[in-house]
Amino acid sequence: MSRTITSRPDAAQSAPAPGGRNPRTASAVRRPRLRPLTLIRPLTLVLAVLVPLLVLGYVLLGSYTVTFPDLVTIISRNVQGEPGIPGASFIVLENKIPRAVLGALAGVAFGLSGATFQTMLRNPLASPDVIGVSSGASASAVAAIVLFGASGATVSIAALIGALLVALLIHTLSRGSLGGGNAGLRLILAGIGVGAALQALVQFLMARTDIRTAADALLWVSGSLNPASEERITVLGLALLVLIPAIIWLSRPLRILELGDDAAAGLGVSVPRVRMGLLLTAVALAAFGTAAAGPLAFVAFLALPLARQLDPRAGLPAAALSGAAIVVLADFVGANVAPMLLGGSVLPVGIVTGALGAPFLLWLLVNPAGRPGRKVA
Repeated sequence: MSRTITSRPDAAQSAPAPGGRNPRTASAVRRPRLRPLTLIRPLTLVLAVLVPLLVLGYVLLGSYTVTFPDLVTIISRNVQGEPGIPGASFIVLENKIPRAVLGALAGVAFGLSGATFQTMLRNPLASPDVIGVSSGASASAVAAIVLFGASGATVSIAALIGALLVALLIHTLSRGSLGGGNAGLRLILAGIGVGAALQALVQFLMARTDIRTAADALLWVSGSLNPASEERITVLGLALLVLIPAIIWLSRPLRILELGDDAAAGLGVSVPRVRMGLLLTAVALAAFGTAAAGPLAFVAFLALPLARQLDPRAGLPAAALSGAAIVVLADFVGANVAPMLLGGSVLPVGIVTGALGAPFLLWLLVNPAGRPGRKVA
């Protein structure tokens, strides 16, 4: 009787490879190799050089131009406590430099916040101005001004509290059945609804108050760099010194979350805890940016998509620098170019960014091929 010898595919596949490693087991536990955040991409280097140049150009150019030697003289004399150049020193030190620096810092805050939301929720529409976080800060500040006559730092604190409360409300609503099983979609839909209600509240408060109070509250409706001061710059700068390291620390779980919640949980990520940490950090960035410069429309929304039009793998550093460039350029256009086109009318930076962001949002909605990729640097 002949015996038929059959091979055992399971045994063959599970046999250890040379060196004692089982290739099947190794492939099962192999994790994706993620590029470290410290690897700087060329676009980030270009933007890191471009933003300081834009700030310098903002100070030197415009309706009142300053030569570079005069700028050096003004700054050096101010540091030494000596009298500066009459007229020029006041314009440079009290207007141009504070506005340019505050604009760059606010752009970094909004750019990082928007990129974090968009990456975490894997949706280009998920930015703090679209989902209502900026509206929460704006509504809270306007209510403090109109109802309680608040001013100064009190209004900024009210804006911070309002942004955090609205984020908590949106997060709570998104845990319901709205939007099906997609947590990111639920949060976006809840945020859009809450943001619309808050905008209606702001319009109601503005319509019920007097003209002078409405003028004071206008900053918190459109956003402006007009009230740039050393206090606002210091507070926003200190906030960024705390929040940027937090974003860097959370950047690796953020990249893993792009694989999906199930995949991230399988790789050992505590999805609810990481998502809450990212949410709080992104909300704090948007809140401090709004408290310093008002709700600058579409900056958080534009920063990462514009960077990814130039580099599909652009991530958080490029988004932060892109946001800074957008704000500085928009304020320069509103303060210096718009008056030549509009008969002397100066436009707040929030109106300029809104005019830039609205067409881009429409193009993004009708052109799916132009949507940024989902890779994070």
